[in-house]
Amino acid sequence: MIEFRDVSKTFGQGRSSVTALDGIDLRIAEHEMFGVVGESGSGKSTLLRLINHLETPTTGTVLVDGEEQAALPARERRRRRQDIGMVFQQFNLLANSTVLDNVAMPLRLRGRRGREQALQMLEFVNMAHHRHQHPSRLSGGEKQRVAIARALTARPRILLADEPTSALDSGHTEEVMAVLQEVRTIFRTTIVLVSHELEVIKSSCDRAAVLERGRLAALTDVTAPPPRRRSGSYAVRAREYLA
Repeated sequence: MIEFRDVSKTFGQGRSSVTALDGIDLRIAEHEMFGVVGESGSGKSTLLRLINHLETPTTGTVLVDGEEQAALPARERRRRRQDIGMVFQQFNLLANSTVLDNVAMPLRLRGRRGREQALQMLEFVNMAHHRHQHPSRLSGGEKQRVAIARALTARPRILLADEPTSALDSGHTEEVMAVLQEVRTIFRTTIVLVSHELEVIKSSCDRAAVLERGRLAALTDVTAPPPRRRSGSYAVRAREYLA
């Protein structure tokens, strides 16, 4: 469903250029929960931005459903972006809008009435009883569930989750990850989960890519128990833990 073929992404030119991704070969299957881990600056966010058409590769090819994204006209890329939902670390909810209005916003921006569908998504994440409240009255886990409902309102086929639990405690992390698992199971959504929390990836994903300085350091099935002893760089420890 999502494929990277020898993809590199460089920002800037000459001596000031920075290579965010370097020679990435990767395939994410339809309906998969796929993890991406790595230290800050390893290229995780750039990889997501290539999937949702906010960036184009410097070299190589990114395909979604077999189509090269960079080859599409700009208008078509914008339309395809509507098939991709996003969940962020800091929730990105509008403080002066109610929970229901926040969730309905994606459809409203497209000129569609979305309150009924938004309410359905709030019921799905068990937040319908908070629909008339403002985000300031919610806990971190509740805010993230609202953000997930907002991302689902347009029924995206792909959901990109960028550090969705890093601002949450362990209890709220479990709640949010349980919701994402339901999203995948019930809506058959392909989920790409970026996180530096190895235990979140270990407990939720089918496979994971470990990025180090823009390169693919490892691609592993997330099945085996963690080793008793881990050492070395983050990429080495992540590879050992997830392998």
